[in-house]
Amino acid sequence: MYTVGVYRRVRHGYYRLGLSKRELSRKFGLHRDTIRKILQFSVPPGYRRKNPPHKPKLSPFFGVIDSILESDKDTPRKQRHTAKRLFDRLRDEYGYVGGYTIVKDYVREKRLRCREMFVPLSHPPGHGQVDFGEALGVIGGVEMKVRYFCMDLPQSDDLFVKAYPAETMESFCDGHNAAFSYFGGVPLSLLYDNTKLAVGRIEKNGNRKYTKKFDELLSHYLFEARFGRPGKGNDKGKVEGLVGYVRRNFLVPIPRFDGFDKLNQYLVEQCLKRREQKLRSHKETIQERFKKDKEKLLSLPPFLYDACDKVGTRVSSMSLVRYKTNDYSVPVAYGHREVQVRAYIHEVVIYCGTEAIAKHKRSYEKEDYIFDPLHYLPLLEQKVGALDQAAPLQGWELPETFSLLRRLLESRAGKKGKREYVQVLRLLENFNLKEVHHAVNEAIRLRALSFDAVRHLLLCHIEQRPPRLDLESYPYLPKAQVETTSAKEYMELLEGVLL
Repeated sequence: MYTVGVYRRVRHGYYRLGLSKRELSRKFGLHRDTIRKILQFSVPPGYRRKNPPHKPKLSPFFGVIDSILESDKDTPRKQRHTAKRLFDRLRDEYGYVGGYTIVKDYVREKRLRCREMFVPLSHPPGHGQVDFGEALGVIGGVEMKVRYFCMDLPQSDDLFVKAYPAETMESFCDGHNAAFSYFGGVPLSLLYDNTKLAVGRIEKNGNRKYTKKFDELLSHYLFEARFGRPGKGNDKGKVEGLVGYVRRNFLVPIPRFDGFDKLNQYLVEQCLKRREQKLRSHKETIQERFKKDKEKLLSLPPFLYDACDKVGTRVSSMSLVRYKTNDYSVPVAYGHREVQVRAYIHEVVIYCGTEAIAKHKRSYEKEDYIFDPLHYLPLLEQKVGALDQAAPLQGWELPETFSLLRRLLESRAGKKGKREYVQVLRLLENFNLKEVHHAVNEAIRLRALSFDAVRHLLLCHIEQRPPRLDLESYPYLPKAQVETTSAKEYMELLEGVLL
């Protein structure tokens, strides 16, 4: 290969000095065919092969390799053939005797030719993309997988992120609510992958059958839903890239927060901070570019979509309602009745008709039992024999004085005392723990060991009036003789003071 300098001197001699090709051949010691080629190009064109190289050892196996590479297209990416695995198979199964390098080169060239090409896209203002990401986090001292909802406005590159304990229909809908509130409007359209949260099935004609909840979400906000091709994440490459951006920039190092509320507060702060950045060749910040998106957004409806999963079911004989393998308690008065479970991100609310009869913190465990001890106290008042083994009361953290009261009541009145203790616990149905605890302490101090005394002391404390306990009813109360003080005795007490 000759340098550009040789090309320049040969071409200068021919075109400017008028030297013939024979003269140039003698002067530079080059063959006239070489001179002729140099005169065709201003710079060396590089080596150009007219025909593909002949590979006598590998050529018989081209069809085998091409067939394997074609079948790999329908195989998960991580289980496709590497060049080394192809070489091993050709050698062991087909009798190939050539080297590995020639196989590797052929596979690389073949795959380069088969790689997908893309059309540059423009993103009009007011349209968005949605996706979920996953990262590790430590929430409330527990390491867990955190799923985070991302909504991106590609025109401005503005981004909203919210984290959840699981990728569920409730988190999917709640993520939309939170994103729309953050942007101050609803995008004209949103692009999704074919998530099962939105698409129930894809019909033969390519039309998508939406899930009921996603249909409700669309009807509530009236944006257009668009979907990428199945298995083609690049169709929504903007938000795909931002999912990775969030993981690398917002969630490294592993986030540690007391709860999801704190984590999500942090994520919003990061999104707001990012708005001040200028990306790539843009002269404006994300916040400034967002103005074009904002102008096109649809107005928010008067209220947000009710982002919960609604399931109808029946209360069991143990006053439990099952939702996604977990059992939640309801008051025993609703046993065997039809109810509706409304599952939110962090809360499960159970309705009987229009009345909310129970609220629990939502559990994402499997086969878990979530009790409210108060739900079972009316039944335990009737069946006090079950008090010691009642599962709903296990782990109920009450002040130590409650246990003392129970021992005193049972030692004084046996089974009746046990029932009175349950009656004391039932005061927690209408009064807070602090108030009932104060009354229990007073009852023990005064040795007024009965439910009636505790209730009386509780009401007196709340109403801020002195208690009036009947001493005859409480033999354990200390008896004191109260005498009338005469005026003479009073003056004797003041004698020293008056002087």
